[in-house]
Amino acid sequence: MSSRTSPVRPKRLKEPAAPKIPASLTPAEPALEDDGTYRSLELRGVDLSSGDVEGADFESCRLVEVRLSGTRMRRGGFTDVDMERCDLSNLAARTAGMHRTRVAASRLTGMTWSECAFRDVLFESCRADLIGFRFSTFKNTVFRDCVLPEANFQNADLRGVRFEHCDLTRAQFSGAQMEGTRFADCTLPGIGGVTSFQGAIIKSGDAQGLVYALAGAMGITIEE
Repeated sequence: MSSRTSPVRPKRLKEPAAPKIPASLTPAEPALEDDGTYRSLELRGVDLSSGDVEGADFESCRLVEVRLSGTRMRRGGFTDVDMERCDLSNLAARTAGMHRTRVAASRLTGMTWSECAFRDVLFESCRADLIGFRFSTFKNTVFRDCVLPEANFQNADLRGVRFEHCDLTRAQFSGAQMEGTRFADCTLPGIGGVTSFQGAIIKSGDAQGLVYALAGAMGITIEE
């Protein structure tokens, strides 16, 4: 009597929780103010660039083609927010965060979030070269179809992160915690901090991009 072995199905990965946004939002064109709270608003084409505030909280909002480029805020962030085609380039935040937030088709070049917290966040189809997340913590966060060359994840807690179809050329991971971090169909040449990848889960096709970085970290010379 022959026995059959059932195929092992890949584990279904949990998606970030979607933003909880009211069906009815109030159209608005607010100014960015110190410790301002922006709740249940729809912002379209609003220019909030180059602001400098102690804090700003966006809650249950939809932002479409909103400019926050060059803005600085020291606390606050985005909770239950959907952002699409926004410009967050060179936005600088510290001890801020994102929770149940989707950022799609947006420009994030040079954006820095240091010592910040991300939970249930989806970054999708974003241009995010030179982005910085030093010392930040991520839970159930996905980067999907993003361009992330020279991104800086130094000393970040990435144990709740998935990178899917992302360009991570020359990204920096030194000192990062990466047990369970997943990489699928990503571009990984020139990665920095490759020794921090202990415990990461990488598709076989992606692993080849780490060979030279790993060899360099171990003092191995690869000859043709």
